[in-house]
Amino acid sequence: MAHQNQHQDTIDSTEVEVWDSRTAQEVNKSLYPPAVDSPFTLNTHLSAWRWACTIILGTVLVPVRVSCIVFLLILLWPVAVLSAINLPTQPTKPIRRWRKHLIKSALVFLFRLGFFFAGFLVKVKGKKATREEAPIFVSAPHSTFFDAIAVVVAGLPSVVSDSQLARVPLAGKCILVTQPVLVKREDPNSRKTTRNEILRRVKSKMKWPQILIFPEGLCTNRSCLVTFKLGAFSPGVPVQPVLLRYPNTLDTVTWTWNGFSGFQVCMLTLSQLFTRVEVEFMPVYIPSEEEKKDPILFANTVRIKMANALKLPVTDHSLEDCKLMISAGALQLPMEAGLVEFTKISQKLKLDWDNIHKHLDQYASFAVSSKGGKIGIEAFSRYLKLPISEPLRQLFSLFDRNQDGTIDFREYVIGLTVLCNPSNTEKILQMSFKLFDLDEDGYVTERELTTMLRAAFGVPDLDVSTLFQQMAGKDSDQVSYRTFRRFALKHPAYAKLFHSYIDLQAAYIYSLPREV
Repeated sequence: MAHQNQHQDTIDSTEVEVWDSRTAQEVNKSLYPPAVDSPFTLNTHLSAWRWACTIILGTVLVPVRVSCIVFLLILLWPVAVLSAINLPTQPTKPIRRWRKHLIKSALVFLFRLGFFFAGFLVKVKGKKATREEAPIFVSAPHSTFFDAIAVVVAGLPSVVSDSQLARVPLAGKCILVTQPVLVKREDPNSRKTTRNEILRRVKSKMKWPQILIFPEGLCTNRSCLVTFKLGAFSPGVPVQPVLLRYPNTLDTVTWTWNGFSGFQVCMLTLSQLFTRVEVEFMPVYIPSEEEKKDPILFANTVRIKMANALKLPVTDHSLEDCKLMISAGALQLPMEAGLVEFTKISQKLKLDWDNIHKHLDQYASFAVSSKGGKIGIEAFSRYLKLPISEPLRQLFSLFDRNQDGTIDFREYVIGLTVLCNPSNTEKILQMSFKLFDLDEDGYVTERELTTMLRAAFGVPDLDVSTLFQQMAGKDSDQVSYRTFRRFALKHPAYAKLFHSYIDLQAAYIYSLPREV
């Protein structure tokens, strides 16, 4: 029981949600290999003929559809205002029956009419479960704001939404009717608060509405199912998976970080003769006793079942990957450089978001000028301010895990974490400093550092003045151990090189003839 509580506290307190070894084995049960380059980008190419058809149809359809939708919004406004009277943003009890049956029914009808005016042909498969059968819906893949169709088809269940949306004049009123679970992004405890609220509702004896959650947490291009967040699975109650499909020849609805803008998505979609949508209610999934205790295992099992039904692979990409991708673009790197499958790499290397994001900044400092965001041994040499030599080649090969002659960001992170942070780093740095400190005065000068590195690299004319200035600072001619240690920990590749140098020294001493 103590182990279970400790595991649960870890899930609640950390920002990173990782898969354990059992979950990693479950991933292998997916029927489709995760050959996905980027789930967060979409490059739709429209031929000249397709553009011509879109423009011609849009000239006629867009004004008509926009007029109908505006008229519908005029009708929707008083209904939304009436339905939201005296509704708190943080409800403590379910809404009254008249609101539930009368107002919700009117809103569902108006929303369905609105999607029809927009050209959506909605096909529903399967049977929607009752609250007693499944208190929670989990819908995927999440690829567009038009996925709100699933909410309407499910009868306006409660949704997990950003608290900012509740302040939007019309949409906010409609969201309040569903008695949403509002997330405050600025609150560091929002994830834990959200889970506690979901748990309170599904375990309550009061007749709360069912909750619909998009467990991926962000929009993808529907090429795979990314890591599921644990909010829907932590309560350990039955869930009903809801699949979303858009079986159209031209994809105009997908809204990703790198693709069509929201306005373009709306205009292109309204310009189509019609847009097909399929909403499928899968059979309710009842978790096993083991899955009730392990929400990570529960989430992954449901994800695999949904992926197999959709004939899609699963990957360990997550919201953090998307943030890294955006950060990479801001650092003038290819955005794909940030796609490292954060869930998998953070679990294996015990890294959190701050660590990997810090590594991205370091990587960008010397990879931004390299083609494709990858670096070769020349750029690696320039970054370390050391010549290309056998020790440097060996270090580079340890980073270059696929042996293609280049290092990408994922390899860089793994290399720094696994290869350049040995468990006895402190001891290595102490021994290295003693070797560099030839006069044993507690400081290393540029001359001492030059002498030792020339011997280590076998380069008689090695110039380490730039490296020494970076280590000591412009106004200092010597380095203390504290400064040396801080520099080596900030640039772990040097710690690995120092380790290699110590091994060379040990081999040399061992090979000397013993004194008689």
